[in-house]
Amino acid sequence: MEIVPSRSYKIDVRPYPINIEDLVRTLSTLKKSHRVYYLLYRIMLEGGLRLSHAMHIIRTFNPEEVVEINGLDIETKRLVCFEERGFCRYYVGVRESVKPCEWAYISKETLEILKQHVGLRISKRPVERYIKRRNLLMPKYIRKIAWRLMIKAMPREVARFIQSRFGELRVSEARYEDLLSEADQHYPRYLEKLRGELGIDRR
Repeated sequence: MEIVPSRSYKIDVRPYPINIEDLVRTLSTLKKSHRVYYLLYRIMLEGGLRLSHAMHIIRTFNPEEVVEINGLDIETKRLVCFEERGFCRYYVGVRESVKPCEWAYISKETLEILKQHVGLRISKRPVERYIKRRNLLMPKYIRKIAWRLMIKAMPREVARFIQSRFGELRVSEARYEDLLSEADQHYPRYLEKLRGELGIDRR
């Protein structure tokens, strides 16, 4: 009998020394020196998105388009805003990737900045070079910071849904709709946390 050895996995503990003051300094610097990169960082932070997805949103933003969400009986405009609660959610619908992005939650203030830069094609390397030269917080850390702050403002399952961590969720059709409504309910608390700690509501 042949024996196929199983793989051996080691737990890889990676320290991420993230300081909130570094994030505040990064946002403040970008706000003054590069409005497009400032927008990227706001989108990443407010929605817990990867840099690639934030760039995709700026390039393809189409708020009036009506879409049907695959596998669900939901038809919606890509952009749905909750004016009285100060935020919007945008259907990104990137599913064919190993790194999906279903929804992007953003503040109304970020939406106004986004409208000024729709259609721009941004490349990852120039962003990272610009950030590194100025000793600012690299884009790869923003999603991690967003996660740490989100789970202080909402249930972990809802934070996973907002960040499209579907590999960590079992989402049936009914549960998907539940999580969508729960995300709409809890998200303003996260924005309040950002405003309290970072002053993110100011343009």
